[in-house]
Amino acid sequence: MEELNVVYRLQKYLKEVIQDHKDTIMSGVDSYEKYQYLVGKVQAFEQTQQELSNLLETKEHKNG
Repeated sequence: MEELNVVYRLQKYLKEVIQDHKDTIMSGVDSYEKYQYLVGKVQAFEQTQQELSNLLETKEHKNG
């Protein structure tokens, strides 16, 4: 059960970081390179978040 707690905490962290990066992008960045870097991080974090959700769904189906 503790592993689920870790996953939920990680999902919460990812959600917060994604929002922070989106806010930074919306408020403006110094260069196009910084913009690309932040967009890439957001995409990677969102993909990781989706994978975690998929893994949780699989685990719930197996336990259900």
